[in-house]
Amino acid sequence: MTLWTAVLAASVVCLALKATGYLVPAHWLDAPRPARIADLLTVALLAALVVVQTLGAGQAVVVDARLPAVGVAAVLLWVRAPFLVVVVGAAVTAALLRVCGWAS
Repeated sequence: MTLWTAVLAASVVCLALKATGYLVPAHWLDAPRPARIADLLTVALLAALVVVQTLGAGQAVVVDARLPAVGVAAVLLWVRAPFLVVVVGAAVTAALLRVCGWAS
């Protein structure tokens, strides 16, 4: 199978999935349980993305300056610091650790 065939097949599958979503009766989606599942699924996918981007390097798990930077960002978010402070704090943490030699 060529790459373009795979891309076209994936596009058709995505379009079919989206069209199927419009066919689901509205009262099924208005129930509290599906709404709660959708909310939790969004948070779980975002958390998985953060973990993969923090610890992933190809097929390997790498602990480098990104992990403490995410930890600093989490602490700053926990104390309700402004978003710009969170980003700058995490960037400064990663930069200082990389200058000290802890980088991949």
